Amino acid sequence: MKKVSATEKDSATEKVYEYYMPPVTLMGVRAVERIGEQIKELKGSKALIVTDKKLIKIGIVNQVVDYIKAANIETEIFDGVKPNPTVENVEDGLDILEIKECDILVSIGGGSAHDCAKAISLVATNGGIINHYEGTNQATEPTMPLVSVNTTAGTASEMTHFCIITDEERYVKMSIVDWKLTPNVAINDPLLMMKKPPALTAETGMDALTHAIEAYMSTSASPLTDAAALMSIKLISQNLRQAVANGERLEARDKMAYAQFLAGMAFNNASLGLVHAMSHQLGGFYDLTHGVCNAILLPHVERFNLIADPQRLANIAEAMGENITGLSVREAANKAIDAIITLSTDIDIPQRLRDLKTEVRPEDFELLAENALKDTTSLTNPRKATEEEVVAIFDAAY
Repeated sequence: MKKVSATEKDSATEKVYEYYMPPVTLMGVRAVERIGEQIKELKGSKALIVTDKKLIKIGIVNQVVDYIKAANIETEIFDGVKPNPTVENVEDGLDILEIKECDILVSIGGGSAHDCAKAISLVATNGGIINHYEGTNQATEPTMPLVSVNTTAGTASEMTHFCIITDEERYVKMSIVDWKLTPNVAINDPLLMMKKPPALTAETGMDALTHAIEAYMSTSASPLTDAAALMSIKLISQNLRQAVANGERLEARDKMAYAQFLAGMAFNNASLGLVHAMSHQLGGFYDLTHGVCNAILLPHVERFNLIADPQRLANIAEAMGENITGLSVREAANKAIDAIITLSTDIDIPQRLRDLKTEVRPEDFELLAENALKDTTSLTNPRKATEEEVVAIFDAAY
């Protein structure tokens, strides 16, 4: 091996980058029809479907179950997943898994269903309770096989090794990060996303945009994650408004499915930043919608981050379709922040924490800031923040 000189060493990035992806990913119209063959490849014979009651009511779960049964695979359904899945949800799912003797998990939905299924798969083979696995790479055994069928264009949880579970007793969202959590198969079929209402389309789309931007700004970004993040930002900027305005536009839905997956590729490997660290606290403390919290916090956090890397924010502005010709780097960076606000406003996302249906209390900001700085996603934010600075960001977003 060639010996690296001091000069070469100084100019090289002395870091090994990791890259995680599901072994199999199916994208595109009618991709879900191939779910039966994927379950058989994983030697599954009886699947526990992890989902929520709304998706059962609108018929999406039955549609997917029919494809599974057509492959002569038995199914059982756990539909108790909450929008912010809890420790209790995980324990309830584990009980059904054991009683019904299922040997494979299938999550149908958005991040809530996928995260709950990941947590079930983790505890099923590693034992204990999900609280034991908070943090990074705490599992010692492989997880149960998991096929994740995505129905929203936002969280990318169907392909990541992240899992967020709310601890109801502490009012905290636990961040569980483990490469073993990566689903075996991820399926994104835009036909399953057509019935999503405008508000859900908007908030999940802003969640995806936040993933892409935070991954691009992350201190763990690499050329691989940069490419995915910038393309995601571009696709979201071009298609989210259309998907919100008319959910039956298949092309917009399809492009948003690719956009959120690309954002997942980026943050699954570059991690995130302060937006998510803060948003997790709001969601755990007040049971607020994750995508909306991200959308409100995003411009304020990036304004805080601007001095750390204005060139990257300028690149984000260009990816969002802004004309930055003739502008200084700082002017172009500010264009990115303005573009985020404009997109969020256009799709009717609330612009202030005080506008949310659940009351957000400024007297809680110190505790929320303290917990945000303990969240693993804060570690890769481009600008290090003090507790006082995080409180100031909450105040600015209020």
